[in-house]
Amino acid sequence: MVSSSSIAVRELPIFPLPEVVLFPGRPLPLHIFEFRYRIMMNTILESDRRFGVLMWDPVKQEPATVGCCAEIIHFQRLPDDRMKIVTLGQQRFRVLEYVREKPYRVGLVEWIEDQPPAEDLRPKAKEVAQLLRDVVRLSAKLTNQKIELPEDLPDLPIELSYWVASNLYGVALEQQALLETLDTAQRLERETEILTSTRNHLAARTVLKDALT
Repeated sequence: MVSSSSIAVRELPIFPLPEVVLFPGRPLPLHIFEFRYRIMMNTILESDRRFGVLMWDPVKQEPATVGCCAEIIHFQRLPDDRMKIVTLGQQRFRVLEYVREKPYRVGLVEWIEDQPPAEDLRPKAKEVAQLLRDVVRLSAKLTNQKIELPEDLPDLPIELSYWVASNLYGVALEQQALLETLDTAQRLERETEILTSTRNHLAARTVLKDALT
């Protein structure tokens, strides 16, 4: 039997979320309280536990067309049929069309993947990892707090690119652009630009702080 996750095109329940972009391999906890999504989750739990997460576009007032499939890995039922769930990002997908709108949206989706790299991306990934360490070190110094990167920081370039993108805060549209990018090198390059800018900003603030103390 072919698993539902390996079919190139399939129907997938859709959960739009404002300011939330899910990436493959990254966790997403959710509190399910709206009636239609309680119906969705109860249905999903009886099948393959998978649904699609799409960022709600505040400009277009509609869901984005590219999202990430989420798999429920833990759930807890609460009073009034509310539910707390923990999901893990799986494959990315593109919505081809919506086949149902009520009680919740169901889209016909196709899975999408990054293009095979034309070069060895490990040097670029190492550069991104070093920039991350610089940002964490400077942030810790500025806030006088102990801030550390996780020991299980991904080594593979594509996984690292997802990890970095998922940990950018307050820039959902930027995250969405990174999710839609189908080239790992381009994603890492954009993250290099973001982290370099952040590092330089933090370094300047650190110099100012040292000068005033």
